[in-house]
Amino acid sequence: SSQFKLFKWSIFGSYVSASRRIIMSTFNVFDIASSGMNAQNLRLNLVASNISNAHSISSSINEVYKSRQPIFAAELQNSLEKNKEAVGVTMKGVVESEAEPIMEYLPNHPMANPDGYIFKPNINMVEEMANMMSASRAYQNNVEVFNTSKQLITQTLRMGQ
Repeated sequence: SSQFKLFKWSIFGSYVSASRRIIMSTFNVFDIASSGMNAQNLRLNLVASNISNAHSISSSINEVYKSRQPIFAAELQNSLEKNKEAVGVTMKGVVESEAEPIMEYLPNHPMANPDGYIFKPNINMVEEMANMMSASRAYQNNVEVFNTSKQLITQTLRMGQ
């Protein structure tokens, strides 16, 4: 592709195709790290939504907020070829919790149903905080991979000067 036209006229001669593979795999690091950052950003957004709705109230068991968790999968490049190479993470969907909501008897509450019950989401705040910390650290790790790769490429380019 156009990113590698400079190597056609390089002094490396027969090593041009090997150089292209090394450079392409180096640029794959950026794709993988950025897809990881996007995945953790989506995960953080779902955790924030779960935490912000943890104390919401409903008068119907069918309308109560349910905790949401992302489903991720590795993307495979050249999946029909022998060398399956991971190139990132993709979000396959969001799963809602099947945990029963908390039913509380409060007959004087304005949201109470005719039987006097209100319904609250069954969200475990400790679990959500642990998910938030895990997603935040994974995001930071992907930023470090991105920055380290950038520094290595910059230092490699400086070696040729």
